[in-house]
Amino acid sequence: MNYTLHQLQVFVKVVQAKSITKASEELHLSQPAVSIQLKNFQDQFEIPLIEIVGRKLYVTDFGKEIYFIAERILNEVYAINYKTMAYKGFLSGRLIISIVSTGKYVMPYFLTEFLKENPGVDLVMDVTNKSKVMSSLHNNEVDFALISVLPQDIKINKETLMENELFVVGDKNEIISKNKITKNELKEMPLIFREDGSGTRVVMENYFNEHKIKVRKKMELTSNEAVKQAVIAGLGNSILPLIGLRYELGCGDIKIIPTVGFPIKSNWQLVWLQGKKLSPVAQAYVDYIRENKKVILKKNFSWIDAIQVDRKLKK
Repeated sequence: MNYTLHQLQVFVKVVQAKSITKASEELHLSQPAVSIQLKNFQDQFEIPLIEIVGRKLYVTDFGKEIYFIAERILNEVYAINYKTMAYKGFLSGRLIISIVSTGKYVMPYFLTEFLKENPGVDLVMDVTNKSKVMSSLHNNEVDFALISVLPQDIKINKETLMENELFVVGDKNEIISKNKITKNELKEMPLIFREDGSGTRVVMENYFNEHKIKVRKKMELTSNEAVKQAVIAGLGNSILPLIGLRYELGCGDIKIIPTVGFPIKSNWQLVWLQGKKLSPVAQAYVDYIRENKKVILKKNFSWIDAIQVDRKLKK
């Protein structure tokens, strides 16, 4: 056998992503390049590692065993690199973070300068659904998770990054009344929901239950991006986090509908297991967040305050 580290990296990423397309995006390679490396790796084994059925990729039992071995080999290689950096006096290691999908509008801004200041740190960030984020956190597979709804079944430490505000929104043709719409009017509004279990859905439903509001669910979609596009297309109204609406509000594709009791508020929280011994990299990151949070918010999220001021002036 004559497989390379690059082939191992490609195979591991394909297994993790369960998709050649997603693996190519995460590796910053073309799809053909990933497919070729995967084939070259597979050719060294007589037993299939993966199977493509229809358009879905499945890892065989043998492939899973090879995956765990390949991951261990790569971790040892990373350890060599990190040890070398450490001996040179650099902070080095991997920072592993799992975030809910809407968190992609938040987390990168809290990472950029830290990674620039510490080139020896490698980031592994998984953007996924809430259940997978919580599973990764519960199983101690990550250093941190970014969520907006705190878990009740596990003990965690947390660092609040910023406020998360959700508004009732409509498309560009929505006629905005001078008066806020009432709870009774909200009941009649055809709402587009996120999927069951998402942080946005949980915050929405908690609000509805607390205020005894029974709303009309017109449809259910699996991402905030899908919900936004449905709203823009005029398929209905929704309740969405302001953090993900900067572009759509700026160009007028989406309008905030003033509503009694809104915005609904929660917080974006960086969390980790209570009692977890943080690696030097993870501890350095917590220290960095605590020291620089206000600067990061002012530099990257002042547009939120500007929108709020603009809305007040229009009232």
